[in-house]
Amino acid sequence: MAAQFGRRLRRGAGNTAVAAVAVAALAASQAPAAPLAEASAGGGDRLSAEGGTGGSNDGAATGNSPYYTDLPPLVTPDKPGSSSNLPVTGRAQAGIPASILAAYQQAERTVAGTDAACRLPWQLLAAIGKVESGQARGGRVDANGTTLSPILGPALNGQGFALIKDTDGGAYDGDSVHDRAVGPMQFIPSTWATWGQDANGDGRKDPNNIYDAALAAGRYLCAGDRDLAVAAQLDRAVLSYNHSTEYLRTVRSWFDYYNRGTHEVPDGSGVLPSGPGAGSGSTPGPGPSGTPGGRPSPKPSPDESPKGTKPTPGPTKPGEGSTGPKPPPTSKPSETFGSLENAGTGRLTATAGEEFAERIVVRAENQLGAPLAKVRVTFTVAGDTGTRFTGGRKTVTVATGADGTATAPRLTAGGKAGAFTVTATAGAPESRTLAYAASVTARRADAIVRTEEKALVAAPGAKFADPLTVKATFKGAPAARVAVTATMITDGEKPVENGKGPYFKDADGKPVRALTVLSTDAGGLLRLPEIFADATAGTYKLRLTAEGGASVVVELTVKATEGQTPDPGQTPEPGQTPDPGQTPDPGPTPSAEGTRPPGA
Repeated sequence: MAAQFGRRLRRGAGNTAVAAVAVAALAASQAPAAPLAEASAGGGDRLSAEGGTGGSNDGAATGNSPYYTDLPPLVTPDKPGSSSNLPVTGRAQAGIPASILAAYQQAERTVAGTDAACRLPWQLLAAIGKVESGQARGGRVDANGTTLSPILGPALNGQGFALIKDTDGGAYDGDSVHDRAVGPMQFIPSTWATWGQDANGDGRKDPNNIYDAALAAGRYLCAGDRDLAVAAQLDRAVLSYNHSTEYLRTVRSWFDYYNRGTHEVPDGSGVLPSGPGAGSGSTPGPGPSGTPGGRPSPKPSPDESPKGTKPTPGPTKPGEGSTGPKPPPTSKPSETFGSLENAGTGRLTATAGEEFAERIVVRAENQLGAPLAKVRVTFTVAGDTGTRFTGGRKTVTVATGADGTATAPRLTAGGKAGAFTVTATAGAPESRTLAYAASVTARRADAIVRTEEKALVAAPGAKFADPLTVKATFKGAPAARVAVTATMITDGEKPVENGKGPYFKDADGKPVRALTVLSTDAGGLLRLPEIFADATAGTYKLRLTAEGGASVVVELTVKATEGQTPDPGQTPEPGQTPDPGQTPDPGPTPSAEGTRPPGA
């Protein structure tokens, strides 16, 4: 969070003097501590992680968002059990909520087990947690260590704060335009994407969980082989968290304070900071009395106000009473769309023309991973199979129910086999899209037969007078609109397409001996186009194969009959010679009057 403390110091010499006296008194009241190796006097200059000045916000874990500027009491606590006469303020300020303290100490142990050379003290995490969020708003966390409500900094929109455009689609901070610092340790989403941890073993890296956030902060502070027992390196680590010398001074003050002693207090009973800070979204401005640098008391939430008391007068909403810009309102993460997930959709495949047995089901979740109702999900079919939702629609929109799920209408496969995609999209302006691969398989037949067994015979150069009709079935029922191929084949164990003998005609009237665009009708029947004989007599084979593998071979005979002449409207295919693989017709038997030439 960006330094508000530094801004206050620059508001007037009086405030500067007060702060200087406070720091001096604090130092005098405590045991010697490591010096501020990187701090410069009285300036609030922004420093890089290596101690150089600069205005960049790059690399800061918090994006240099605002932070709480309260200093610890001038009378610091003794070690636990060493004194029973601590001032009330000192005793209260030294208390750290139980879950928060446990998270810091667990992070120290975890880091020590993987990076012992860093020598991370949990008191440093406690100091940063105090400055960033007032120890998660006084320890307002659930049994798992997750804050009861998300802790969000103001929008980093360049208006009084750094300018950091959205990097997470609002998934963590609920803002799809600009980033905001998130959680008790106030990570910006882009930093959390790199350093986020799952310290409580729930399978999620949640910046609003104190265990996850504390471990992430510990690992971030230890980056670059730092040894935090060395003053200069500890200062660099803190400055890498927020590039401000006044931030460093404030964190150092609380670090030294906690090193003098602390104790555990119940969750939710920790001391809340009195100045603007995490989640306030306000910039320092005139206090209630109108004096620059005043600290107006924040308006308590309903569940923080003691019964029978009225909230202390002060700003009633972020930015009120401030000369700084007012950030746009943010939605609660529990009410804000976070992600779209598959909710158990199975394999999407169906036979052409049939309904898909499986339906697409998705689940919308809020930013906390819980189901989110009333989210509009748009399902869209993309592809050229002709598949459509019920009613012939390619696109439908369905709202999620109370359980966060939305179920797409049933799909009906088109007539063309092939692959296609269905997308499910939700969220605005940063949407989330799921893509489902689906397929349409061709209709099948497990049997195909002729509807009558009459011999098919034609004279050379003539067409076959009797039509050829077949019926395809699947499991005994008519196989409607099943693709069928028809091929004139040779004899032998491995027949191939025959280059001679009977043929079909294409659209230009040219001979073809294979057709691949045939299909059965609604009753599973197929009547083949006309078949023509060339000039070569013999017995030939036509193979019909249905999608699914079923096939039938039909015999075609070409022979001249006595007194029969070629159809004058047909022209025998030129250049035809008897096929060695075919049995030529010997022609008519000679009569007593003599032998007539074939075809006479």
